[in-house]
Amino acid sequence: MTYADRLNHWAVVRLLPNLQRVTIARFHKRSDADGYAQALRRLIPDATFIVLFDLGDRGS
Repeated sequence: MTYADRLNHWAVVRLLPNLQRVTIARFHKRSDADGYAQALRRLIPDATFIVLFDLGDRGS
């Protein structure tokens, strides 16, 4: 994980069936992530999007 990736803590995630998930985008600010998720919800109303704080792999 690069240093720039470590700065992006907020992630927009699409929830899929069978407890799967796909990370759509990462952001520095929560407000940016919330706005992006809101736009996605309008564009794809049948999908479920959440915003979460992603620590990622901090061990390496």
